[in-house]
Amino acid sequence: MVILRYKIKIEIFTFCDLAQENGGKLTIMGTFDTIVSRNFPCVHPQLSVVIRLRFDIWEFGKHSFRIETRDLEGNMSIKDINGSLEINGADNASAVSHLVFSIGNLHFKNPGLTNFVLFIDNKEAGSIPLYIRKDNQNQQN
Repeated sequence: MVILRYKIKIEIFTFCDLAQENGGKLTIMGTFDTIVSRNFPCVHPQLSVVIRLRFDIWEFGKHSFRIETRDLEGNMSIKDINGSLEINGADNASAVSHLVFSIGNLHFKNPGLTNFVLFIDNKEAGSIPLYIRKDNQNQQN
């Protein structure tokens, strides 16, 4: 008996200024992990979240996904992003799927950290941090 392990691979999980998926090609511009603001609370006008997932042949089919955001105190920063994927492999042993989301007008009360956590089929698959920092340059003592 062969036991196959369920292990979807995250090949890319990043924040960027602009991203698009066209015909299976993924274009990512301006990746970052830190937002700097002089004043708080602040609003970041827009960022894109990009995820590239690889599925092995035994993982083909329908999968649900969810992205949650949590700060260090466990509070949600934005509403969860939910959806589903249909993975088909066109005679390959693996297949990729791209998730590209633009989020506008993100509000941050204070500097800190917000984790973006990806769940596939209600199991945590990975996370990335978004650092929110205060710009102390140009301030006089």
